[in-house]
Amino acid sequence: MPDPFQPAVLIRREGRAGRITLNRPARLNALTREMCLAILAALDAWRADPAVALVIFDAAGDRAFSAGGDVVAVVRAAQAGDFTFGRDFFSDEYRMNALIALYPKPIIAFMQGYTMGGGIGIGGHASHRILGETTQMAMPETRIGLVPDVGASALLARSPGRTGLYLGLTGARMTPGDAIYCGFADLLLPQADWPGLIEWLAESGDPAVLPKGRAPDSDLAGARPQIDRIFARPGLRAISAAAAQETGPIPEAIRTALAHHDPLAMAATLQLIAAAETTHSVPEALEREFRFTARAAESGDFIEGVRAMLIDRDDRPAWRQAGATDSALSGAVAAMLAPL
Repeated sequence: MPDPFQPAVLIRREGRAGRITLNRPARLNALTREMCLAILAALDAWRADPAVALVIFDAAGDRAFSAGGDVVAVVRAAQAGDFTFGRDFFSDEYRMNALIALYPKPIIAFMQGYTMGGGIGIGGHASHRILGETTQMAMPETRIGLVPDVGASALLARSPGRTGLYLGLTGARMTPGDAIYCGFADLLLPQADWPGLIEWLAESGDPAVLPKGRAPDSDLAGARPQIDRIFARPGLRAISAAAAQETGPIPEAIRTALAHHDPLAMAATLQLIAAAETTHSVPEALEREFRFTARAAESGDFIEGVRAMLIDRDDRPAWRQAGATDSALSGAVAAMLAPL
């Protein structure tokens, strides 16, 4: 069990590897700004260090690689009138995400359990993305008044067909097979083998020592024709009408999201994914996402979403755009995604 007096992120050198271990298991390894800054500093130092051949990310505990960012801390600050705290957190986190996506050396991420939000911002942009049998990946931000961020709009835009729109709007959890099919991960390897693999990677400095793993089945792959039909037309109203004509768990998840998630965040998500389809650039995706997240607490419903889902836990958010038409949402989205 990790020492509770150790830092929230453990950074060290082992053999030819730079090692970074997320170390807040009691908080599902939720990322703080200090953790992001420490990771940034380590990656900067190792980038030009010839003794470091590759970087390995893993996490303490069995339950999560990282369930996301510490958004409760951001909202607590905003409730006290401090909106700068959140903007600084997102800015530093996104700089870390961009550095991982563009890093000149191999980055291998071992992701167990809950891997959501900020966890995908680290592991989803690594060059070698390894899942275990317990991994569940998701971008559930629209439930709390945010958009899929940390560069995830670029990942969602690359997903087959319109599966990225489904995942971004609903925040549905991906099995390892779904995550590999949708381009969020590369390999499924037994978690019992991870310690030996990490030791081997550190000794060799060569990701070629990784086994090929296996390609598990994906339920989303089978559901893709239905997903593509439902998301064939733009706008939340058209998606709602299409989902009403279908049966099964996929349209039910879409109807639930449209009824309970933040309409402003969902409408903005559609635009962010569409914009990311043109370039697939992670840094450009992060820039667009930051326009929304920088304004989310002050001008959106981020505070209300986190209150309802994570603080009071009444699951009854009062969205300001509830019932808005697509044309009304279009103007509000334009304001949230305007250049800063």
